[in-house]
Amino acid sequence: MEYTYLGKTKEKISRIGLGGWQFSEAWGLTDYEKAKTVIGEASRQGINFFDTAMVYGNGRSESFLGRAMKELGIKRDEVIITTKIPAEFLNPIDIHKAIEHSLKLLGTSYVDGLLVHWPPAWHNYPTRVYARELEKLVNAGLVRYLGLSNYPVELVESFRSSLARSDIEIFQYRYNLAERWADVEIVPYAEKHSITMQAWSPIAKGALTGKYTPENLPKFTDVRSREAVFHPDNFKDVWGLVQLINRIAAKYSKSPVQVALNWLVSSSPVVVPIPGAKSPEQVQELAGSVGWRLSHEDWQQIDEASRKIQISYSFYYLESNPI
Repeated sequence: MEYTYLGKTKEKISRIGLGGWQFSEAWGLTDYEKAKTVIGEASRQGINFFDTAMVYGNGRSESFLGRAMKELGIKRDEVIITTKIPAEFLNPIDIHKAIEHSLKLLGTSYVDGLLVHWPPAWHNYPTRVYARELEKLVNAGLVRYLGLSNYPVELVESFRSSLARSDIEIFQYRYNLAERWADVEIVPYAEKHSITMQAWSPIAKGALTGKYTPENLPKFTDVRSREAVFHPDNFKDVWGLVQLINRIAAKYSKSPVQVALNWLVSSSPVVVPIPGAKSPEQVQELAGSVGWRLSHEDWQQIDEASRKIQISYSFYYLESNPI
């Protein structure tokens, strides 16, 4: 396994993390024993960076991760765990209640990273109020490092300026070869300030795996079916990129998933993809996405093809409301 450091700290983290959203009804992995095999394989592969959230399965993901670590004998000080607190909990009362409950589910006395899942746009909590309250958790030893997920740079600056002693060490944003808006502001900001950026949806909800084709898109019952990247008018452009990735993958004797993830890791020293996995075999595939590098020529081919993709997110709205 390949490793780097978390933010400006000396905490060693694997260049590929394991996301925990799949341990929920949304993605269907609700069998604990199956989840345990995934977590166990991740540990065997050298993955020590685990991400979850309070809203994933309404606590199921945190509970599965904590229970599996205990039963598998994974030492707490050998892993880095991040979880996320949702916007509606960002008031002084709920912040403390939520983190205490989260720690009980995880079976630990502290969490390495606590990220705000998204800004409290619907609840009007002032940034300086919840930033200072979250910093109290660091001072109390319940949280080691703070982070932000899905935040615009302007709010990141506001949050950081509200802290007295701590700083942001972790970002988390949607980032993949089909959806690269994070390249514009987020990635450069993270690099400038030495902030680790967890890339969520790093294979575009499976669109870059080669599993789907224009003739075989996710069925209506699949959680992916309403994702803009899978709309036929979008996917026809994505498909060209997928075909290129398939050709390059064959050249390296790698899978399309491994090439798509390696491209992200090769692109920036601060980017750490956090894909999910539903089986030990998928974990092995994810682990094989690092420890090697694409040639610059192949990296550039993918970059150029990727930059031509323009995902429209209004298709379903337009189609549902014809004029």
